[in-house]
Amino acid sequence: MSNDNQPFELAACVEMLWQDRPMDWRVNRLAELGFGVGLWNWPDHDLDALEQSGANFTIMNGYLEGRLSDDEGAERLLETAYETAQVGKRLSVDRLNLHGTGLGEGGLPVTPCEVVTGDMWLKAQDTLTKLAEMGEQEGVVFTLENLNLPVDHPGVPFGRAEDTIALVRSVNHPSLKLNLDLYHAQIGEGNLIELCRKALPWIGEIQVADVPGRMQPGTGEIHYRNIALALADMGYRGPIAMEAYASDDPEVALEQFRTTFTL
Repeated sequence: MSNDNQPFELAACVEMLWQDRPMDWRVNRLAELGFGVGLWNWPDHDLDALEQSGANFTIMNGYLEGRLSDDEGAERLLETAYETAQVGKRLSVDRLNLHGTGLGEGGLPVTPCEVVTGDMWLKAQDTLTKLAEMGEQEGVVFTLENLNLPVDHPGVPFGRAEDTIALVRSVNHPSLKLNLDLYHAQIGEGNLIELCRKALPWIGEIQVADVPGRMQPGTGEIHYRNIALALADMGYRGPIAMEAYASDDPEVALEQFRTTFTL
């Protein structure tokens, strides 16, 4: 529940924190500290333990394999998204996350794509429309995340925030939102406050980490305090998740994140 001092719902990616600890300990500790819990890949974890934790799971990967923009890839994406939706419902996950194509080792695309054609845009729009309809039927919300191409995810189609905004806007369905990742956007595009303003009607979640290094806000070049104030001013009251490594002690990093987004 947000209040005047804390207008946002704060969460963090559990897989990036306390990496020397068991997953059930990490989930429980993050929840004890008052944060929602973000996950990357549900098949890596004990679902019974996650379910019994009682944590508020805010986001997890919404598919296992597939691509948005070709027939074979879209069919596989829809199949694994349906499978994931059942897990999402079991854990009461708020949002199920998507990318332009499946990611493999090191975050690299399983099927790299250097040129996106008009036919691929139309197919991606069609696939996302089917996913939104599935989300409505299954009672889940899918999000499409932007990724950066220069550093972490070269060859991912529809990686730029400009592209994800255009696709989600064109589908225009309440079961399909944006996962606006400001770490990726800073590397790929910049102008973050205006980007938030442009994306505002379709945002389902905002993810943050600083640049360079992908660590907590306050460790790099992004002035996240100004972004927090601007988001509050433009009326955003939704989730903000720290998808970042800790520069030292994870609990100190989380408190730094909380302080940045407490107004």
